[in-house]
Amino acid sequence: MITIAILTISDKCSKGEREDKSGQVISHIIKDLGKIKFYDIVPDEVDLIKHKLLQYCDYVDLIFTTGGTGLSPRDVTPEATKEVIQKEVPGIAEAMRVEGLKSTRQAILSRAIAGIRDKTLIINLPGSPKAVKECLEIIIDVIPHAIAKIKGDMSECAQA
Repeated sequence: MITIAILTISDKCSKGEREDKSGQVISHIIKDLGKIKFYDIVPDEVDLIKHKLLQYCDYVDLIFTTGGTGLSPRDVTPEATKEVIQKEVPGIAEAMRVEGLKSTRQAILSRAIAGIRDKTLIINLPGSPKAVKECLEIIIDVIPHAIAKIKGDMSECAQA
C-alpha cells in the first residue's frame, strides 16, 4: 500500500479564511491509491514548506502539494520543493501542463515540478480544485509504477 501526505500551501487556507477545496479533491481522487498519513495546511513560506516535505519523506512514499505554483510573489512551492528533491521527474509536470492546456492556455504558466527525495515521490499540483482534478487524472495511473521503481523494483519497464 502506498503511503501518502497532502500538503496544501495557502496563506488564506492556513488562516482559516478559505476552505481547502483542492486538498479535499486530492483526498477524494486518491482514495483507492493508498493511505493518507498526513494532511496539513501551511502558508506560502519556503522554510515551512521545506520542513513539512522533509518531515513527510521519513514516513511516506508519495507527497502531493497543492498551491503556490503560479507567478504571484508569494508562490514559492517549486522553490521549496527544489531544495528538498534529489532528482527531478520532469515528465510528470510536463504531462500535467499539457493536460491543462486542453482547458486553459494559462496552464503554461504553472511552475509545478515533481521529484524524488530518497524513496519518496513529491508532486506539486496547482491550487485550483479544477486543475488539481485534471492533473491527477492524467498522472494517477503511472504513480504505482513510479513508486515501485523508486523503491527499487528491478523488473523491466519495456515490453517486447
